[in-house]
Amino acid sequence: MNAPTEMKVVPITALDGCQDPVLLNEWHVVGYADEFKAGTIYPTRLLERDLIVWRSESGEIHVWEDLCIHRGARLSKGWITNDHVVCPYHGWEYDCTGKCTRMPAAPDETPMKKARAFPYTAQEKFGFVWVCLGEPQSDIPDFPVWHSDQYMKVHSGPYVYNGNGYRAIENFIDASHFPFVHAGFNGVKENADRLEPYTVDEVETGLRSSEVRVFQPIGDATGHPLVAYYTYHAFRPLIAYFSKRTQRSDDKGNPITDHSDTFGTLFTVQMVDATHCIVRVCAGLNVTPSPDPEAVRARADIIFNQDKDIVETQRPERIPTELRYELHHRTDLMGQRYRMWLRNKGISYGVI
Repeated sequence: MNAPTEMKVVPITALDGCQDPVLLNEWHVVGYADEFKAGTIYPTRLLERDLIVWRSESGEIHVWEDLCIHRGARLSKGWITNDHVVCPYHGWEYDCTGKCTRMPAAPDETPMKKARAFPYTAQEKFGFVWVCLGEPQSDIPDFPVWHSDQYMKVHSGPYVYNGNGYRAIENFIDASHFPFVHAGFNGVKENADRLEPYTVDEVETGLRSSEVRVFQPIGDATGHPLVAYYTYHAFRPLIAYFSKRTQRSDDKGNPITDHSDTFGTLFTVQMVDATHCIVRVCAGLNVTPSPDPEAVRARADIIFNQDKDIVETQRPERIPTELRYELHHRTDLMGQRYRMWLRNKGISYGVI
């Protein structure tokens, strides 16, 4: 008979907040890789769980529950000494594996086996730090243009939304708001694009639309008018992506070249709680000559803050996955399918 598998010990604070297994077993972005420096503890919050992020001297990233098992103090109020997290209450020290190695009040005693922190599975990819609070059911979704040297990559954000994370995703995968929310950049208010019928398929990577054509007066950081063909993807409940094929155009939206460039954007949502989230994005573009990265970031700041302002107005705050609660049109197909997809996955947290 095989020995019983050791059960993963979870903190008592795991009883708070999100209990949705679909979300707990997913990967979530909690920051940019370059913002976490060795020797510092960074507090953050995900799905109503308080966490710490810290980097060891070897460069390894760690994400733990913000909790000392001894008397429940917040490790985020402590400090790092010799690659050990030190609890601010009684000075208990935890090594990189989460094991307690020293209790200052009893320095000659070996800490009990249960004297451990609560680490989570974490890794760095695409310039972000990702964490899974449960057991990962799949790999982190791919960011297709990341792997090509032909694309300049630019991270933007964070954008703190006083709004629901799924609402933020749905806004990102919607083109019909461009002439109104992003007038002068992604559309023309007085001459809104007529969106032709498009399709949405469920594929191995999630949901994927066919191309959606729009005219954009300032379609990217180069400042030129563009005809853009968006292909939208929902990789995970809180991870989306678009690939935008672009052609230079005149100011009426008529293409003036047969050449196409590509602009891809990975859109990540850290759901702080059911009605608050943090958005972080990475754009990859192959336009030549490449624009200044700061210009790319400045344009992203405009666009995503405009999105933030409108998402924060939406009511009810939790997204309705039952379609009868809001009205849907053929131009909303990607959002409609996204809501059905969430419902079919059994998502219960942050929805109605």
